[in-house]
Amino acid sequence: MQTKPISRAGIAVATIAMGAAATLAAAPAALASSPAQAPTTLAAKNTCPTWSVTGKAVNFRSGPGTGYASKGQLYRWSDSGTKLSSSGSWIKLKLDHKSKTGIKTGTIGWVHKNYLEQCIYMQLD
Repeated sequence: MQTKPISRAGIAVATIAMGAAATLAAAPAALASSPAQAPTTLAAKNTCPTWSVTGKAVNFRSGPGTGYASKGQLYRWSDSGTKLSSSGSWIKLKLDHKSKTGIKTGTIGWVHKNYLEQCIYMQLD
């Protein structure tokens, strides 16, 4: 077995990485002890149910595929929904609010995952 010396920079990076790993490992336990921190607990699990549209004029379809009729179009920066399920590369969404094009709140439809992005919870201290 061959050994190589580690430079100071390598030691610093290893120390930082080990410290970050220890902090991340302790975070879920600390969050679980405080009910007021429930959304942050979800961040550790990355289970945010909201998906935002990232494409321009994306079809909101009646089924998981291009062969299904479009219920209308969704637009980036303004339209989002809660994920109900998925089928292959398609995500079934329930609209969180009235879409930019007038599709009613609560309408259920399908969007290809290439045109969606899952939200990310952040804790700002």
